Amino acid sequence: MKRNTLNNILYNRPLLANSYIKLITICCLLLVFSCKSRKQVMVKRVAADSAAAVKPVDTKAEKLTVIKGKQISFNTFSGKAKTKLDMSGNSNDVTLNIRIQKDKKIWVSVTAIAGIEVARALITPDSILLINRLQSVYVRKPFSYVNKFAGKQINYKTLESLLIGNAIPELLSEDAEFISAGGNTTLTGNLNDVIYKLILGPDMKATQTNLGNQSAAQTLQVTNSAFIQATNRIMPSEIDMASVVKDKKIQVNLHYTKADFDQPLDYPFSIPSRYQPAD
Repeated sequence: MKRNTLNNILYNRPLLANSYIKLITICCLLLVFSCKSRKQVMVKRVAADSAAAVKPVDTKAEKLTVIKGKQISFNTFSGKAKTKLDMSGNSNDVTLNIRIQKDKKIWVSVTAIAGIEVARALITPDSILLINRLQSVYVRKPFSYVNKFAGKQINYKTLESLLIGNAIPELLSEDAEFISAGGNTTLTGNLNDVIYKLILGPDMKATQTNLGNQSAAQTLQVTNSAFIQATNRIMPSEIDMASVVKDKKIQVNLHYTKADFDQPLDYPFSIPSRYQPAD
């Protein structure tokens, strides 16, 4: 497979700013300089036969309470992730700097070779703002723009959850079917025409998420691995995402090299006066 740097792709052929939105939001579906990050510590997750494993409970409500209690709770998150992107055969390496203020905003900076920033985005529950530094253009979109290529079920909290390795909140429902085997817990069900399968490890951390909408020809698989300790939380350092939307295939591998929670952050974002709105 032919590999290109992102800079080569951007400079050798035109790329609309809308493509950057897709790139960033897909990374969020599929994935910091303002504070000092702690050294990553690899952790061994709870084994199925360990005495520390979650004790079995009977009702769905009790199970859901346990699962929700094991998800990462935070106010802010900052992370730096080496990222491999493959969009319909074009493979690129970039770095994502991600900052999150829970339930309010996701700030993403995309850098390529030599740390050159090529794009910056600010995503809120209502809107998406993006600046394309190489083409000196900007884009304003309602958050619903994401649904045009990522499915109507995707919302802001979905993006937050996937970026830090949490289970998607909407999947933690009493309507789901629960299966326990080999120390893992699997939740399956149908959410607004999306067939889902969520696999949780013995520690109730999300290991794999599968979403499929047959009528829309959309599938998404997210795999979390290589768990680390970051500010007394356990989170995956590697998040692999594979998305198919009709004839478009996207694969993303996020590898966090820095991660920290609940540190003071800023979210700098401004549109230079010389920038023009994208077509």
